[in-house]
Amino acid sequence: MDEVFRSLRLYVLLQRASARGAMQYRLNTVVGILSGAIWQGTGFAFIWVVMHTFPSLAGWGLAEIAFLYGMRLTAHALAMIPLMSVNDIQWVVRNGEFDRFLLRPLNPLVQLMGNRMGIAQFGDLLVGAGLLIVAGQNAQIQWNAWIITFCFLAIVGGALIEAAFFLALCSLALRMIDTFALRVFVDDVFSKFGSYPMKIFGGVTEWLLTFVLPVAFVAYVPASVVLGKLDTPWALAAPLLGVVLVALAYLMWRRQLDHYQSVGH
Repeated sequence: MDEVFRSLRLYVLLQRASARGAMQYRLNTVVGILSGAIWQGTGFAFIWVVMHTFPSLAGWGLAEIAFLYGMRLTAHALAMIPLMSVNDIQWVVRNGEFDRFLLRPLNPLVQLMGNRMGIAQFGDLLVGAGLLIVAGQNAQIQWNAWIITFCFLAIVGGALIEAAFFLALCSLALRMIDTFALRVFVDDVFSKFGSYPMKIFGGVTEWLLTFVLPVAFVAYVPASVVLGKLDTPWALAAPLLGVVLVALAYLMWRRQLDHYQSVGH
């Protein structure tokens, strides 16, 4: 446990240093955040246009889908802000930089995560949180302490689910060198399918997005509980899935690390 707290403390210090470095180029930082916000804003703008043509999708109105979109986007941002530098793993491995991480008395994953902070993802977070606040006021949700707590835990759980798949795919780069295309594909599935009610896909696709690649558990299932559209007991366990998956992803990382060979061999 002492090692865990030590790693967390050092990770925070590394991220602080990264943030200070980013703030040396303030305009670049602002542009990065705005670009992330604009990119995600245009994504929701497309949904807004669609909803004006079709006022209801699988029984979901605009405010409800906005809440779903905001929950998914907030979870995505929370997953990627600390993990964005892990996305560079193929270059770190190819250039031999990962060998330096192995020589230092600190978890290599913590060092990799601390390389840089996801700047554009703060734009994602702003848009996601904004949609949650606005949609939460217009979707006729019966807010109480339980719903607020569940919503918070669901967002954290959704972030852990995305982080787990991202980390697992990145860990494969320790042996396969480049898994970028696969990571982009999985990220696209989470972002494009996760922002809509699963019912509109139906049949096999809905089942695959729920029980094979658990996109539905990032936002759709929790949002359905908050909006009163789903009340089955298993849905309440959605936040716990993220904890289980991120633990498995870390074990996978450790397994791939054991088989890592320097690019010079």
